[in-house]
Amino acid sequence: MADDIAKGEAGFLGLTGNETPAAAAPSVVVIPFGLERTVSWRGGTAGGPAAILRASHQVELFDEELWCEPVRSFHLQTLAPPPLPDKLEDALALLGRMTGAALAAGAFPLVLGGEHALTPGAIRPFLEKWPDLGLLHFDAHADLRDSYEGERYSHAAAIRRCMDAPDLPVVSVGVRNISAEEIPFLEENRHRLTVHWAKDKGAWRADDILAPLRGRPVYISFDVDGFDASVMPATGTPEPGGFFWADVMAILRRAAQTSRIVGADIVELSPSPGLHACDFLTAKLAYKILAYRFCLPARDRSGRQ
Repeated sequence: MADDIAKGEAGFLGLTGNETPAAAAPSVVVIPFGLERTVSWRGGTAGGPAAILRASHQVELFDEELWCEPVRSFHLQTLAPPPLPDKLEDALALLGRMTGAALAAGAFPLVLGGEHALTPGAIRPFLEKWPDLGLLHFDAHADLRDSYEGERYSHAAAIRRCMDAPDLPVVSVGVRNISAEEIPFLEENRHRLTVHWAKDKGAWRADDILAPLRGRPVYISFDVDGFDASVMPATGTPEPGGFFWADVMAILRRAAQTSRIVGADIVELSPSPGLHACDFLTAKLAYKILAYRFCLPARDRSGRQ
């Protein structure tokens, strides 16, 4: 397994070994997974993980909001990118084995994609470990098609495939692009699928958004096209009318306060020449998810204001 670990500064945040946490600190495993099989407009997601890792070396380790260096609160290990099988379902099975191995080792898996099609593979071991798992989904798109262009595991069907697990509650935030064919599934599943439309974001309250997930173990799937296209043009299907940084941080922070975040993926970065700010934003987003998960005071994680 040692050969599967990215050495030293090649890993997430480019650590030098001087940031050693306490021996009893929890572990985080970063899994670069550059899946690109079903993209339907602009490609490039295969290069997402490498771009995020490179940009992460420029992320300042000190967090002025939490007033600490979050990386000192967990042991961080970055895996080397695995060779991906040609068949999509085999690639998803491989990712499931990787996230499952991290969970079996007691670690927090953080998957850096890659296209959104990877989420149903990544989440499988979480569903097995936590029957009461909830999914917090940030995205411009609902991803509720049963298939797209003949592929059931398309990026456009990512959340639908996750919801093949019959008891999984899903909260989708930021949606502003949905097809007519997805509406019947949405209407039939309102008991476990809540969509917070981007058009209503001026009225959003984090506690209302997160109410169905309160007290549950939560997996986060974050498609970066959830950000407004002015902030995140480096993605395959950019959409106007999306998140800005503060919108996202308010929800992520409250999620860490009211639930136990147990894993995450960040997907759909399509690195573009001259748009290195998008790579950096994605890297900092990954670090903030870890910071909120591991560094908020215990009284906050209990759900009290």
